[in-house]
Order: sequence, then C-alpha cells, then structure tokens
Amino acid sequence: MGNVASSMSMSLDGFVTGPHDSRERPLGEGGEVLHDWLGPAGTPADQAVLQEMVDGAGAIVMGRRSYDFCVGEGGWGEGGPAGDVPCFVLTHHAPDPAGVPPVFTFVTDGIKSAIAQAQAAAGDRTVGLHGATAAQQALEAGLLDEIQVHLVPVLLGGGVRLFDLLGAGPVELTRDRVIDAGSGVTHLRYHVNR
Repeated sequence: MGNVASSMSMSLDGFVTGPHDSRERPLGEGGEVLHDWLGPAGTPADQAVLQEMVDGAGAIVMGRRSYDFCVGEGGWGEGGPAGDVPCFVLTHHAPDPAGVPPVFTFVTDGIKSAIAQAQAAAGDRTVGLHGATAAQQALEAGLLDEIQVHLVPVLLGGGVRLFDLLGAGPVELTRDRVIDAGSGVTHLRYHVNR
C-alpha cells in the first residue's frame, strides 16, 4: 500500500489561498502566485518536483469545497486535479450523479473511509490529499504519512490556512528533503512521526 501525502503550495504566512476564495477565484485574491512555479515561471527543479508527484499519484482525496470550486467549466474540465487519477470527494451529501465526471466518487462516511477507498484504488502508489481540510482531517485521524510544502516567498495576509484545525497535541515531523528550486520556491518534504 502506498503512502498518504499532502502536497500544497503555501505562503510564508501559512495560507494555501488568498482571501475571498470562490468558484470564480479558487485561489482567492492574490493567491495565483502560489502556483506560479507550476507553469513557465518554474525552473527545471520545480518541474522535477511536479513530475515526481504526478508520476506517483494513484488516487486523490479532496474536500467537497475544492470539488465545487474546481470541477466543470473554468475548472479541470472532465478530469480531476491529476487528470484521470481516481478522486474521492469528502462530503455530507453526494450530488446528483448526472453530469459528474466519472473520475469522482463521493464519500459520505468520513476521512477514514475515503482514504481506505483511495488506497484500494491506488495500490502501491501515493494517495494525494487535495485541499487544507482533507489534510487536516487525515492528520488528526493519524492517516497522513507525508507532508510536502512548496513554500512560496509571499505574505498573503489572509485566506485558507494549511494547518488551521489540527486538534490537540503537537505533531512531530522528520524533515526528509529540502529543494531550493531557484525560482524562489522552497520544496519541503516531511514524514509524520507516529
């Protein structure tokens, strides 16, 4: 079974979106800068980090808010955040399946079930967590193995924080890798100690 990993671009002040994120602006006001390294502004080192994530992805677990913001017109189109990689969406209520791209499965019985289903689909490949809430829930449930933070040199001043609702007690991590990509972005990878 592959590991469960969160990989998010984050501002120096801890935000994964700018303020006022919405369907029209999924990364919020000013948050687009968090993903500049994914495009032409990225260096070969940035692209190698991205390719490693894409090549390793066997399934994705994401929150309903991310799904609502990013699927359909103006979003990912017919696929998910990693193309045709299966996506398991955490939700309280599954939508009408008409019009839902086939890559998505809605999970109404919590993070443990979503990750179990994603691991079954992923086999030995990585289950990636998309969005801050999915990462926070997995960490609190003791199901997160790895945290990747792509630290972007910007202070957004507001938005959605990656590590906002972690529950009681400290979470100890072991740093596994640091890559200064030359684009200003620092790619950090940590293993969650249990």
